[in-house]
Amino acid sequence: MSDLTMATKPMKRSRYGLMSRMRKFKGFAPFFVMMVPGLIYLLIYKYIPMYGVIIAFKDYNMMDGIMGSSWADPWYKYFRDFYMSPYFSQLLGNTLIISLYKLVWGMVPHIALAVFFNECRLLWLRNLVQTLSYMPHFLSWVIIYGIAIAFLSPSSGLINKLIADFGGMPVSFLTSNEHFRGILVATDLWKDLGWGAIIYLAAMSGIDPTLYEAAKVDGASRFRMIWSITLPGIRNVIVLMFILKLGHLLDAGFDQIYIMYNISVYPVADILDTWVFRTGLEQLDFSLAAAVGLFKSLIGMVLVIGANSLSKKWGEGVW
Repeated sequence: MSDLTMATKPMKRSRYGLMSRMRKFKGFAPFFVMMVPGLIYLLIYKYIPMYGVIIAFKDYNMMDGIMGSSWADPWYKYFRDFYMSPYFSQLLGNTLIISLYKLVWGMVPHIALAVFFNECRLLWLRNLVQTLSYMPHFLSWVIIYGIAIAFLSPSSGLINKLIADFGGMPVSFLTSNEHFRGILVATDLWKDLGWGAIIYLAAMSGIDPTLYEAAKVDGASRFRMIWSITLPGIRNVIVLMFILKLGHLLDAGFDQIYIMYNISVYPVADILDTWVFRTGLEQLDFSLAAAVGLFKSLIGMVLVIGANSLSKKWGEGVW
């Protein structure tokens, strides 16, 4: 075989491979077009603002702008100030505790409700429960706080009236350090219970129904089918949701806490975001706010990478 023939064969294969990839690209062109708005959104609101991270390392002045402001000396000045703050341990502890509570109660009940929807054979009951559980998701935290006051107010709350009717003393739930975290978790669970079950229910719909039929033939009970077929069938989705939630472990829900908390419950409810809002943004200390935000993002990234690496050992990694 001549050298010319050997040289032209790889060129032909390369040309045919390129044409094949072009045909595949044309076949998926509508999907790429559908991705464009989402990519533009991510670019404008997620990636371009990363430029502002520089503020965390500068003595930022609004009149001078980001590039005109001088660099902090030392460069970790605002990270050090935050770490040396007398509230650092309290803020970090409150954030982690509330987030872990929400992480547990934000997954197990959702999975249980999705299993109920999947197993319920009474269509009217399933539709009723779905509607009632989905509705709170569309309420703002301001409205939910108003509902909480209607139930928990020490003077006119429904629960305190019941306590008084049974001879007890009214309890100021919303200003109690003992009860406030429980109220945060309970209201968060009530608001997102039905909505959070949707993705697990969708995953359950993709399980092969012949697995259930074979289990019935073998005499498996309904609980056994749930344990051996349903839950393993959505294991990858459970791991995915866990990793995504773990990345927001230091968020703890600013909107909810900022609306519902008060100075009486600062020792148990003041989190990183609320402290940054008060001391960073209200006092116009943007450098400190950016430093704490960057600190949270780095911790979240480490948690996501660590959780994904750990989940790979069970063959359920996200990437």
